[in-house]
Amino acid sequence: MGVLDGRVAVITGAGRGIGREHALLFAREGAKVVVNDRGGDNAGEGSDAGPAHDVVDEIIANGGTAVANTDDVADWQSAKALVQQAVDEFGGLDVLVNNAGILRDAYIAGMTESQWDAVIAVHLKGHFAMLRHAAAYWKAQSKAGAQPSAAVINTASGSGTTLPNPGQANYGAAKAAIAALTLIAAQELDRYGVRVNAIAPIARTRLTLATPGMGELMAEPADGELDLFSPANISPLVAYLASEKCPVSGQVYAVQGGAISRLSGWHDVETIETDGPWLIDDIAARLPH
Repeated sequence: MGVLDGRVAVITGAGRGIGREHALLFAREGAKVVVNDRGGDNAGEGSDAGPAHDVVDEIIANGGTAVANTDDVADWQSAKALVQQAVDEFGGLDVLVNNAGILRDAYIAGMTESQWDAVIAVHLKGHFAMLRHAAAYWKAQSKAGAQPSAAVINTASGSGTTLPNPGQANYGAAKAAIAALTLIAAQELDRYGVRVNAIAPIARTRLTLATPGMGELMAEPADGELDLFSPANISPLVAYLASEKCPVSGQVYAVQGGAISRLSGWHDVETIETDGPWLIDDIAARLPH
């Protein structure tokens, strides 16, 4: 018996890296998986049906159940069709894992409009489009008297939460927004039986290896050494958050190496107050910094 027996899951960006490990673990734990991956390069350019179908083939070879999807999650109708594919193929949808992402790093002064738009589209719009159509399905189920026990796991990043990274204004902004979207969605969708959480992972993937300074941290371990930065080390947390018995909602977890940390967003650190109207000189003298 697996912790995800009978659950139907859509996992985006599941052809490689962390998403692939999610799909393989979900299938081993008994889930029926829709493996989505457009198959583009790090910048989201091009397409290749191979990665998604390769993961599906591996799952089926190991006795699991999966189908492939190669649509663009940032496209509104494609996201809707992806949710519908899960329902048509497996009779429903219980879990959405939003994982698809790209990088188009550049410093702000030199970033192009297309670099900004492409990253915001795949990460932020892609998360929202999938979440919106899945939420509509679960709302309809709830209204029909079949209250779901569903879960959404979004993918934020330290670049948008605890470790702002120069050169990633587009990526960090999208990931910070995903963390906020997670908290709002958790409050909105609770009435429909849906829990929503997010992870901010660090693991050895083609995207992290392409990020300046991450190569040394992500170095392959020596033979026989435990590989804590393997993408496979991220997926157990996601599987737990996706399980029917998990009570957790409205949380963002950093997961890297051998550590899982619960993150908290913007909060008061130091406050100044006044009994009258604010004066510029008073603010200049007292503003916390």
